[in-house]
Amino acid sequence: MELRHSVCALDCPDCCSLLVNVENGRATRLRGNPDHPVTRGFLCGKVAQYLEREYSPQRLLYPLRRAGKKGEGRFERISWDDALDAIAEKLTKIAREFGSEAILPYSYAGTMGMLNGSGMDRRFFHRLGATRLDRTICSSAGGAALTATQGVRYGTEPEQFRFSKFILAWAGNIHGTNVHLWPFIVEARRNGAKFWVIDPIRTRTAAVADKHLRINPGSDLALALGLAHIIIGENLHDAEYIARYTNGFDALKELARKYDPERVSSLTGIAKEDIVELARTYALSRPAAIRLNYGVQRSERGGAAVRAISMLPALTGSWRERGGGLQLSTSQAFHFDKASLEMPELQMKSLGCEARLINMAELGKALTEVDAPPVKAIVVYNSNPAAIAPNQNLVRRGLLREDLFTVVLEQFQNDTADYADILLPATTFLEHTDLYFAYGHYYLQLARPALPAPGEARSNVEVFRALAKRMHFDDPCFDATDDDMIRGLLGSGHPFLRGITLERLDREHFVRLNMPDPFLPFAEGGFATPSGKLEFGADTLDYAPPVESRHGSAALTKRYPLEMISSKNDDSMNSTFGHRDAVDCATSILHIHRDDAAPRGIENGDRVRAFNDRGSLVLTAEVDGVVPPGVVRVPSVRWAKRAPDARNANALTSDRLTDIGGGPTFYSCLVEVERCGD
Repeated sequence: MELRHSVCALDCPDCCSLLVNVENGRATRLRGNPDHPVTRGFLCGKVAQYLEREYSPQRLLYPLRRAGKKGEGRFERISWDDALDAIAEKLTKIAREFGSEAILPYSYAGTMGMLNGSGMDRRFFHRLGATRLDRTICSSAGGAALTATQGVRYGTEPEQFRFSKFILAWAGNIHGTNVHLWPFIVEARRNGAKFWVIDPIRTRTAAVADKHLRINPGSDLALALGLAHIIIGENLHDAEYIARYTNGFDALKELARKYDPERVSSLTGIAKEDIVELARTYALSRPAAIRLNYGVQRSERGGAAVRAISMLPALTGSWRERGGGLQLSTSQAFHFDKASLEMPELQMKSLGCEARLINMAELGKALTEVDAPPVKAIVVYNSNPAAIAPNQNLVRRGLLREDLFTVVLEQFQNDTADYADILLPATTFLEHTDLYFAYGHYYLQLARPALPAPGEARSNVEVFRALAKRMHFDDPCFDATDDDMIRGLLGSGHPFLRGITLERLDREHFVRLNMPDPFLPFAEGGFATPSGKLEFGADTLDYAPPVESRHGSAALTKRYPLEMISSKNDDSMNSTFGHRDAVDCATSILHIHRDDAAPRGIENGDRVRAFNDRGSLVLTAEVDGVVPPGVVRVPSVRWAKRAPDARNANALTSDRLTDIGGGPTFYSCLVEVERCGD
């Protein structure tokens, strides 16, 4: 038996260090690395089963060409040479006839690895002159908000949560989506800390909290302003920190006056007594930490909500303290030389300027409405847009176009793969080299192949390098090795990366960024805004309810009175594990409160239909305490092809965008629910 190292590449803040037992070239056990300060020897339930996925008989092993109608999912095997020739020929023809911007790449975080996530692929599409993709599907609104407020996406280290005396999980289902933070919270609670949760849903995390505040979907901005009202009004703020390190306090103070507990209670659904208690507990507990997660920003005022929540540690001065502050993302601390990897300057060879930009959250519109030029080819990798993109019916209508040439790089034949003209088998993270940052801690990691690739599977790096050759791109960058690209990334010269080399990563596998311990990013200001101070930005923070919410459009609410949340299923990772029967079962449920179920004649286990103007889907009702009255929950993201009506929750979500960052508003969604006939 040989012990090999790897890194979990899935879209999760924990970015775990892995140990793989290998016997005769086959993995027999996968576990968390006990030496990693955050992984600490255990894995989440999803990745603990990853070898089942690695060796699944459903893995794609060979290049395939469509043999039936679009969407049927019927294919015939071809060689890699035939596949690459067909792709190169078709892309060349489209670029010649319609212009290279008629070609659209579509990818996101199917792998968090730098090389296979945004490496040779970016070079290829830049050199081709393809349309640029605005990758907004998950975190863009929150990222834009943090940047506007703090100037940089830094946050409290997970290891520091053990020192907190009050921990607030705001839209953070830590047990389901950030489980390696939990041991630090347990340690803090053993030392007397209180742990509260703000979430519309009774998650596994909310169920074990000291207090769970059920908030109306999309009203987080109002609550944050209500907390500011009390903190400032009762003189619980840190006037010295505010005076030295922030801008715009007077305007914030004026705005917060309007958000008294009674008004905030009517908007959020939280009792005014609880709002007052939360504000006082947060301000007076030292240190206090907020674990903010991305559910907050998936509503129409989601960016402003993140801005308002991220100002709270500055109001109270909790950034000064070990175990204080806030974590949404740590990703920007990894100051890579991304330009050396992606080489955006290559666009100048094809276009002489930057290519146009299309928002991935508006894929349906891009495939059905965009012109001059229309999208004539789409290359999908590290994503499953037929399942995960909003306004699913419009996306499918676009993918069904016979004149749309579609290439998909995948490990399994998922929803999007069924629409492919050419389907290529991709490696898993256990089968290729990559460099990994984290957005929930400060450890940089390297993984080499721990296992051989099955069949004829190839990494994204290999595929786009080969396509560049087929397209006769003779730029030297397409000859770069994996190690060349990693060395380029590490060569930014930023102090955080000083002393971290490829050779050191090969020896040690994971290395903490070169930063103080403990890392208190804003203890003495140090904000990276143009002013060098935290920007309260009160002029952007006044609250207006989402159009699709109980306090939004009266006409819409009358027709569709229930607010639908399609939050993540605890035991899957977006659509990655949709091939599993257990995951399919868990994502086929509609949680509904008994007060909403009873007048609709719905009982536990009934088949129900959820619908709005955009579509409908059939689910199984669970009448339980997971949601409050007026809210339903459909766990995401189901493989729609496995559903009886071939739809999932995104048949109901809109492609309306957030206030900043251009993100999708998945959680601003009104529906009605009815019992299906016998």
